[in-house]
Amino acid sequence: MQMLTYSYAVAALAICCLSSVAAQPQRGLPQPRGNSFDANAAILKQNFDLNPDGSYQYNYETSNGIRADEAGYLKNPGSQIEAQVMQGSYSYTGPDGIVYTITYIADENGFRAEGAHIPTPPPVRPAGGPGRFFK
Repeated sequence: MQMLTYSYAVAALAICCLSSVAAQPQRGLPQPRGNSFDANAAILKQNFDLNPDGSYQYNYETSNGIRADEAGYLKNPGSQIEAQVMQGSYSYTGPDGIVYTITYIADENGFRAEGAHIPTPPPVRPAGGPGRFFK
């Protein structure tokens, strides 16, 4: 029971820390003007569920079209290969009027994000295959 209480305390502390960081102005990005659509955005929907096993789900939606959802859990708990897994997506409307969506996963293999607007590297040619420069 004490370990479960400790887990809830750690989760609550992490959420508070992330909230305060997210509230800080972002460098390099213009802040919304007081009369702009973004500055007056309201939260339309917000849910957060923390389960006794430490897994969680959250989502929110704002009046200016921002949407996010994420789920996380502990993979292989108590083993040598224990790993936190977080998976989700978020979307927003850019200044150009296009809705941008990012999907992501973070696990023992690192953070990976995908989106139609995210550049991808060109394919890597196999060593010694067609198109090699040296013989």
